[in-house]
Amino acid sequence: MAGTTPFPESRCPVGRGPDGTWALRGHAEVEAAARDPRRFSSAASSHLNVPNGMDGDEHRRFRAVIDRHLADDVIRPLEPSIRRIADDVVARLVEGPASGVELVREFGRRVAVRSQCEWLGWPDSLDATLTGWMDDNHAATRSGDRRRTAEVARRFDEIIRGILADKEPGGGAGADPTSRLMADRVEDPAAPGGSRPLTTEEIVSILRNWTAGDLGSIAASIGVVGHYLAARPELQDRMRAWAADETAHAAELDAAIDEILRIDDPFPANRRVTTADVEVGDAVIPSGSRVELDWIAANRDADVFCDPDEFRPEANAAANLVYGTGPHVCPGRLISTIEIRCAIAALLRATGSFRLDGDRPSEREERPAGGWRTVHLVLG
Repeated sequence: MAGTTPFPESRCPVGRGPDGTWALRGHAEVEAAARDPRRFSSAASSHLNVPNGMDGDEHRRFRAVIDRHLADDVIRPLEPSIRRIADDVVARLVEGPASGVELVREFGRRVAVRSQCEWLGWPDSLDATLTGWMDDNHAATRSGDRRRTAEVARRFDEIIRGILADKEPGGGAGADPTSRLMADRVEDPAAPGGSRPLTTEEIVSILRNWTAGDLGSIAASIGVVGHYLAARPELQDRMRAWAADETAHAAELDAAIDEILRIDDPFPANRRVTTADVEVGDAVIPSGSRVELDWIAANRDADVFCDPDEFRPEANAAANLVYGTGPHVCPGRLISTIEIRCAIAALLRATGSFRLDGDRPSEREERPAGGWRTVHLVLG
């Protein structure tokens, strides 16, 4: 499999790279840092990042806004629409002239983009724009060129500002999620009445986090799960039986998918900055140091997961860090879970089997991305 890289070892729970960045790899060390925002600050960037780049009370106030828009009673009703999207995308691929499919770009990205547009009330005409932006963002990220990455980020902000210009703020019946966000308020002790409207910059930042990051993450997750199942026909058949009645077996499918994502985590790391000297194991990390929380290594820590490669959904669920932990635990876990499950279930229902294409090897992503760059399947 071209580009395959070994999983990072967590046997050395603390390390330091040549650029001076510290890496926490052990499960206990990563979990402790993620739960300690006082000493491991998320304010690791000079750019506005709502709420990911915030700490303390500021984070709490903006996280309350995010949580309102990602609450169960808001997201659950989207599930039938997302399922229809996944079924439609996979049907177009299966009914095509080719006997195979590339899972990340041809399937995962299309499901992710269409699902996001459905959720946020964005027009279908943005499909090609967002897919093209994903390609450019992926290339810029891999290049390591900060100017190129900044330009791609600026273009995405322009896309969002164009969407906002066509919408009116409103929280009444029939308002789409973007319009409701535009009309929302954030707690602010300094404002009259204790709250104020969100600024345009804050709205853009929130929508950037909901889309720019999630589009690639959903596609990567679909690629990871599809690759794993393609190499394990017995598990694939078991999950295909569940997918035949997806609603009744949603819990089993979700548990299996979460465990596959633990084994091959597509979310490599998050950054923190220390606010004090911190002793971690035998190391003392100085105040002001950049720290990377290595989720991949933590999710494969043999001190927690006896055999990191063994598929044990029930036994490993409590320690699974795929969606993070602490105050910055992923607020979009529910919609991500629904999108990934609906996509994988649609693929399973539409096929009698699928396997990895031996003539077109899968390619691993390279950091800072995770998962697979390409996954070619032969459909049966």
